[in-house]
Formats: sequence, C-alpha cells, structure tokens
Amino acid sequence: MATHDSPALDVDAIREDFPILDRKVGGDVTVPGPDENDDTPLYYLDNAATSHTPKQVVEAMTEFYYQYNSNVHRGIHSLSQEASVAYEDAHDRAAEFVGADGREEIVFTKNTTEAFNLVAYTWGLTELEPGENVVTTQMEHHASLVTWQQLCEKQGAEIRYVEIDDDGRLDMDDLREKVDEDTAMVSTVHVSNTLGTINPVAEITDIAHEHGALSFIDGAQAVPTRPVDVGEIDADFYAFSGHKMLGPTGIGVLYGKEALLEELPPFLVGGAMIRRVEFEGSTWEDLPWKFEAGTPPIAEAVGLTAAIDYLEDVGMDAIERHESELAEYAYDRLSEFDDVEIYGPREERGGLVGFNLEGVHAHDLSSILDDHGVAVRAGDHCTQPLHDVLGVPASTRASFYLYNRKEEIDELIDAVDTARELFA
Repeated sequence: MATHDSPALDVDAIREDFPILDRKVGGDVTVPGPDENDDTPLYYLDNAATSHTPKQVVEAMTEFYYQYNSNVHRGIHSLSQEASVAYEDAHDRAAEFVGADGREEIVFTKNTTEAFNLVAYTWGLTELEPGENVVTTQMEHHASLVTWQQLCEKQGAEIRYVEIDDDGRLDMDDLREKVDEDTAMVSTVHVSNTLGTINPVAEITDIAHEHGALSFIDGAQAVPTRPVDVGEIDADFYAFSGHKMLGPTGIGVLYGKEALLEELPPFLVGGAMIRRVEFEGSTWEDLPWKFEAGTPPIAEAVGLTAAIDYLEDVGMDAIERHESELAEYAYDRLSEFDDVEIYGPREERGGLVGFNLEGVHAHDLSSILDDHGVAVRAGDHCTQPLHDVLGVPASTRASFYLYNRKEEIDELIDAVDTARELFA
C-alpha cells in the first residue's frame, strides 16, 4: 500500500484489499452475489454513490461482533466498557480527520441526509424567522435542497438559488448579490456529485459570515477524496457519509461548532441522550451524546474508524491527486467523441465525469455499459433541478476512487463506442 510520501498510489496493492473488485458479473441479478453464469469482469465506476469496503474495515467490524459486542454507555461490565471506548474513540478519530476541535463537535447520524435534517429541525425551527432567507445553489443534492426548501416553507422564509455558469461553476457574483442582511444560512455542496465542480467553500463561508449568516457545507463527495479541514474552512456545519469513504452504510457525520451545538435543542429524544428524567421534565446529556438518542451505530462507528485509518495510511493528498488524474483522463477520452456532451469543468474537478451520448437515454446507455461489466450511475443523481438547468432529464456518471485504474476508463470508452454503433 502507498504511504504519505509516495509520489503515486500503488493501485495494484490497494486492490488486493478489496475482494469484490475481482468478481465477475452478468448472471442472475435477482440473486445476490456471484452465480455460475457470471462471466464478465467488473469495472466499478460508481464510487460517488457508494465506495467499496476494504478487508480491514470488515475485519474491524467482525472483531467487534466476535469479541466485544455490547451496548455503549449503559453497562459496567467489561464488554460494555470496551465498546464504549471504541465508540468514543470513533468520534475522536473523525474529529481529527476533518480538523474539528474535539469529539464534542462530532455527531454521528445515519447519513448526510439526516445531518441536514438534524440542523433544519433544531436550528431551523427555532432560529429561522419569516422574512429571512436561506441561500443555496442550483447544484445541490436533494438531501440539502429539499431540506431547506421544506424548512423555508414551514417558517415563511425565502429560499434563493445561486446560479451556475456555462462551465458548471458557481456564479460567485450571483452569490454575493443573493446573500444579504436577511440571510440566515448559506448552504453549498463542497464537490458537486453531478458536475464534479469543486466549490470555494472557505470563500463562501466568509461571505456568509460577513452578513451574519451561518454556513453549512455538504462534504459527502469531498471528505472521501481530499484533505478537509473544517477549521480552515470555518464552516459552522459540515456533513459527510461513511459509505462513500470506504466505511459501512448506516453512519454519517455532522460536524458543528461546539458553541452552536450547545445552544441547539435535541433532534431526537429518548434513551442515552438524557442526563436525568423526572415526571416533571428532563435534562440533556453533554455533547455530542445530546444528539445521539437510542442505541447508536456502534459497529458502524468501529468500521468508520478503520476506514479513516486506511485512508490516512494511503494519504489523502495522494488520493486527491490520483482521482484528479483519472477524472481528467476520462474527460479527455470522452471528448474524443463529437456526440458526447460532458458536464462540468475539465480541470479542478472531483473524481467523476457526468455525460450524455446524443440520442441515447442515460438509462439505456447504462444498461449497455453494464453488459460490458462497467458499473456507472444513470439518472438525475438526486439533482433534478440541476438537470433542469442543464436541459436534460438524466445523465450518465462515471466516478472514480483510489482503487480505480485508467484501464477501467478505457473499458468505459470501448463500451460507450459500442453503444454509439448500436444507436447509429
């Protein structure tokens, strides 16, 4: 495996940690797992939806279940204490990974979507007032856009959308016009899951703070693929998901500045998040437990810790460089076709490329690619309004990660060329 000092990733060594990458596909998809009719190598280019999980993460979760499976913060016995230590350590590791000041600023959620809802239903329902506005962008994921849309409707507030330019970048002049003294929250995606655009989130946060507004950054596509420091960004809230960064499904992370989280009411109430309960009322636990009601995702937190360890062993700078090279290579190879439209900027983009083949619906193209073992995403990628702006109902998205190679992109290009011939 590559280390921080390596000039490039040792992709062959990394791939040995991901057994799923060696399987074949093409058999009966109604039966989970390999079957005797699978005869096509898998080329997995759908990492923006979900990344694969290395053996080290699976083994860490297996060890939890085999050796110290127990509930946390509720028992004096040894297993409960061991599980509690591991669960608390997971908060510490997540905090270190993104530059938070401590575990008090790290709340575990199910996913990024729940993180947005947590803030909307705590800060939003108590602080957002009629006549104020929330500024977001045309490139937002539904997890963000729909949450703010529904909140503003409930509170009598206005929602404003910052436009994108012809290259798929944010129009920063438009953002500066739309953020004003009535803006309460500025929310933007760090890396667009459709365009690959990398937004200047520190600058956007500065603009929000200049007008007394808070900032919320959707880091679901950023934290897995590049170094992120929430302190340098100065974000008030920042969210990401474990399953896009080699970890398990069912766990996400909400970072929030400690002073803000202290002031917010709980999102969910019940066990584990209370300090004391009486018939007359209840008081809440300290951060971050105030926001983690009920039995939490303990095994998933252990897996997330192992995923963070893995990513740091490889090196986030090296991962970012590798992804950038793959994205530019894919962009250039797809540009060889005069009937392929590519969305988003060529340079300074995240590790994905969204495109369409003229005259072919994205779903049909994806089906042909699947026949060649090439796994991509087709549809609106939970960005329907953005696709309306682009003037297309759907797009095909190839997305890359630390275990992908240029040869897999060549397979993608060959499969697209086959589709061109079929629909000619």
